[in-house]
Amino acid sequence: MVESIFRGGLAFLEQVGIYDIVLPFLLVFTLVFALLEKTKILGIQKDMYNKDDTSYAKKNLNSMVAFVIAFFVIASSKLVALINQTVSQIFILLLLAVMFMLVVGTFNKDAEFSFTKAQQGIFATVMGIAIILIFLNALGWLELAYDFLKINWSGEAVSAIILVLLMAAFIGFLGKPTKVVEKKKEDKVED
Repeated sequence: MVESIFRGGLAFLEQVGIYDIVLPFLLVFTLVFALLEKTKILGIQKDMYNKDDTSYAKKNLNSMVAFVIAFFVIASSKLVALINQTVSQIFILLLLAVMFMLVVGTFNKDAEFSFTKAQQGIFATVMGIAIILIFLNALGWLELAYDFLKINWSGEAVSAIILVLLMAAFIGFLGKPTKVVEKKKEDKVED
């Protein structure tokens, strides 16, 4: 079998460590830096050349902390493997979501495809649960939970867990705020 030049190039990048070191480092650095810039946890600085009271996050501190955290992450091969597995599976989930919307959009008439608020909530909930399951699977906890349920399905512990989950769902349903719809009174004009 003849290997293409691009496949050889990708193999070279893998040998150099692009996938195991550089890309996870850049991902963690970018996410931590963006989080620190958004929250301004490490403080703010004012622009002394500008007369308005514009304040900025301390970029030098934020970048140094993000740099150190990213180095700590890539120092652990288990964390890098977890990031690689999780990100690739979340991309597959994103690809499936786009394909789903593409298929649903083809059956839409001439109108632009969009979700209603209820559909957005359901879609976001399903995607959130899927991301949690992907993360638990990458940690190996999903298999442990499945094995526990398989062995103890008829046991008291599983029935207690199911009862607690049902009670939490019921309390969540009852505690959900209700929307009060006000009817507008139409004023009658008297002659």
